[in-house]
Amino acid sequence: MAEKGGGGGGGGGGGERWRAAITNLSEMGANLDSLQKLLTKKAVFVDEETFAKASLTSDQARTIKALEQRVESLERELDAAISAAARARSEKRQAEATQRAAELRAQEITRELENTTKVFKLHMEELRAKQEEISKKEGEIKVLEAIIQTLSRNDSSLPDE
Repeated sequence: MAEKGGGGGGGGGGGERWRAAITNLSEMGANLDSLQKLLTKKAVFVDEETFAKASLTSDQARTIKALEQRVESLERELDAAISAAARARSEKRQAEATQRAAELRAQEITRELENTTKVFKLHMEELRAKQEEISKKEGEIKVLEAIIQTLSRNDSSLPDE
């Protein structure tokens, strides 16, 4: 077979590519023949109804596989949701315990304030009583001073005997 359109001395590479391509095609033909012989020996020929049932079964198997994967995915999501709910319940219990402790502390502080208020009132009453007592004593002192001054004047106005 003569090389066509090679264009002279520099075209030897093109012919080798053609030969390699023809060799590849020959090998592919041989492979196809082998495959055809294998199929004729091993293949099972079925009627259209059986083929349709097999196709339906195959489609159902693919659908079942997809649904199984979806169920597994949903199970993982459910497990994650259950874990999140358990964490939320735990956090809620902790928050409730903290709130109860804060309420008890608030009650304790309120009692302390009430007691302090009562003590303060008692001290104020005592201070008022003392203030009244001091005011009375000051009044008595003023009266006594007035008496002393009056007596002193009277003594100085009396002739010496």
